[in-house]
Amino acid sequence: MTITQLQYVLAVAEYQNFTLAAEKSFVTQPTLSMQVQKLEDELDVLIFDRGKKPISITEVGKKIVAQAKNIVNEANRIKDIVDQEKGYIGGEFTLGIIPTVMPTLLPMFLKAFIQKYPKVNLIIKEQNTDSLIRNIQDGHLDAAIAATPLEIEFIKERPLYYEPFVGYVPKNHRLSKAEKLNPSDLEISDILLLKDGHCFRDGVINLCNMPKDMKTEHFQLQSGSFETLVNLADEDLGMTLLPYLNTLELDDSKKKNLRHFNNPSPAREVSLIYHKSELKIQITEALRDVISSIVRGAIAFHDVKIISPLNK
Repeated sequence: MTITQLQYVLAVAEYQNFTLAAEKSFVTQPTLSMQVQKLEDELDVLIFDRGKKPISITEVGKKIVAQAKNIVNEANRIKDIVDQEKGYIGGEFTLGIIPTVMPTLLPMFLKAFIQKYPKVNLIIKEQNTDSLIRNIQDGHLDAAIAATPLEIEFIKERPLYYEPFVGYVPKNHRLSKAEKLNPSDLEISDILLLKDGHCFRDGVINLCNMPKDMKTEHFQLQSGSFETLVNLADEDLGMTLLPYLNTLELDDSKKKNLRHFNNPSPAREVSLIYHKSELKIQITEALRDVISSIVRGAIAFHDVKIISPLNK
């Protein structure tokens, strides 16, 4: 039994296809199939039922796959131990970021990070929260940046910053004369929302004390970007709420429509999340230090009240 064989088993279990598993493992399909077969022969069990399409995992195979994940993770930890002992911060690191954070946060920290840690090959993927969680569990992401708390058993959460909500209120809106907002001022019926699946949308719904599954005519108007929501608000189709960092790049004419909340301002917690196995922890900590030092200064003056997303 070898680590490589276990890695091939995990690939087949994930993709339920030998050809695709081989492609993702950067080997030929016959090579992968032969190694999986050798492991099955050695153990004298069938890990996969090849008679079904897609390939299914046998009952004993499920137990083997679960143990294989632990073994492969622990094998990877050996390199981590050596890197930490040498003080080496480098190698490939895959980071996922939710769409409502990516456009504002990435330009703030990326240049500083790659200058400070030039030996890290940072691979960045934009994914929604559900995809981030799944890919952390499957080992396809080393860490991710998401709105928290998530309270998932296998994930560690390290808060990076707390980002206030800011109202964008067009001049003809009922709240346009207000100098500051209170959550009680909000009516979900005239708030433009991101489309379903965005955790920021769920935070807004939570702020308005509205059940996530409540249906109104308003929900027919949804968008995937804050820029679109601002443009729709300018057409007097409602107001919207923005994360604080998204307001920094608005032009002066649009900034006139911004309304901050009275303290404590509703806010979202944004965290660096990763698997509790803590692989590549030295790079994870380096990321956290760089991001925290840059972003916290930009929003440190706000007294915030955390609004958790409803969709875990």
